[in-house]
Amino acid sequence: MSKINLIAIGMVATALFAFVSRQQIESGQKHEEPQKGVKNIVLVHGAFADGSSWSKVIPLLEAKGFKVTAVQNPLTSLNDDVTAAKRIIALQDGPVLLVGHSWGGVVISEAGNDPKVAGLVYMAAFAPDTGESLNDVAKTATPAPGNEEVRADAAGFLSLTPRGIFEDFAQDLPMPERKLILATQGQWAAFTTGEKVGKAAWHDKPSWFIIGGNDRMINPGLQRTLAKKIGAKSLELNSSHVPMLSQPAKVAAFIANAASTVDTQGIASK
Repeated sequence: MSKINLIAIGMVATALFAFVSRQQIESGQKHEEPQKGVKNIVLVHGAFADGSSWSKVIPLLEAKGFKVTAVQNPLTSLNDDVTAAKRIIALQDGPVLLVGHSWGGVVISEAGNDPKVAGLVYMAAFAPDTGESLNDVAKTATPAPGNEEVRADAAGFLSLTPRGIFEDFAQDLPMPERKLILATQGQWAAFTTGEKVGKAAWHDKPSWFIIGGNDRMINPGLQRTLAKKIGAKSLELNSSHVPMLSQPAKVAAFIANAASTVDTQGIASK
């Protein structure tokens, strides 16, 4: 074989080795780098509310390119509400950021164990631990004044009085909006407050927390304690119990940041 052919073969071999090595390095880098961000956001409302409580936040998140779905909780049991959330989660194409308001925090603490959930956002919410109920969490702090305006009907379902809605639940909204909340509030099965979470998802999933600094339904001090306990990145707003209605732009920005930065490596996509 001529010297020229040997040189040519050597050059080809060197180039091939370099190409394969580069591909292996790039492949290894892609494998090691965490995948960030989700496009799917699932919103879970609380007691005395329905999916319309997210009406101001949804268009703001959609404008940022997210796919947003609001769950309609039956409010008949923890299992029923968790099942409703998981049905919506199952419909999403890819990993999910799960957001829960108030009682919805209890729901996402359980539903968040779904393998498609990448992270949890609590908003003026309860965040019970494994084996804890809403009551267990609530009794660790002084009750907020709005609790005195809760009424039970003959069937054991709870609702808020007009005064409770106007002065404690949504006191920082215009009166027409407060009246709309009163008219659309969902009745909530009283026994659910004693139902315990089987496994608290926040132990395994990253969490965020929006604290309502002027909340008269869940003690703001309790919210701060819970946010610290679960290791959540938190934002405190000078808002009532419904910051998603009184300060939707700030709420949407906080949720969008969580959705854009959550690590999705190892999260189920289907």
